[in-house]
Amino acid sequence: MEELGRKSVEEFRQSEKLPVVVVLENIRSAYNVGSVFRTSDAFLVTAIYITGYSAKPPHKEVKKTALGAEETVDWKHFKNATEAIEELRGLGYKVFAVEQAEKSIPLQEATERTGEKIALVFGNEVTGVEQSTIQLCDGCIEIPQLGMKHSLNIATAAGVVLWEYVRQVVGKTNS
Repeated sequence: MEELGRKSVEEFRQSEKLPVVVVLENIRSAYNVGSVFRTSDAFLVTAIYITGYSAKPPHKEVKKTALGAEETVDWKHFKNATEAIEELRGLGYKVFAVEQAEKSIPLQEATERTGEKIALVFGNEVTGVEQSTIQLCDGCIEIPQLGMKHSLNIATAAGVVLWEYVRQVVGKTNS
């Protein structure tokens, strides 16, 4: 494990985090929630805001896929996404839904916001981000998709979006 350069829980907590909060809105699968915890740990995300009926730690299926990341990544539960967005705005975050919508910004263009405090809202596996939530956001970010489905699992979508953000941040700091 030493060769992998893994941080201890304490080292993780003391590490500088990316100025990103992930918001999970009504995620049906606790396994997806746990997967987002692992991805958020991997990319040093500031926090996860869990909203609505999404499962939250210590749910056993969250723990099974999070593999301990529910202990490292800060998280908070809100009754609904509106409450989470209100808090984020008060903390100076710009909020973006990750959703296919009119006037959505392609992911590769949205990364110009690296360095800003941003929150990314990921929605339900079937219905996506609720329209009422989209209306509260500063915009929508869309992952370009070339196939027939034009649909990704929420945990996969979170991985793609967070990696692109990290890639841009790392690229700017290495320039």
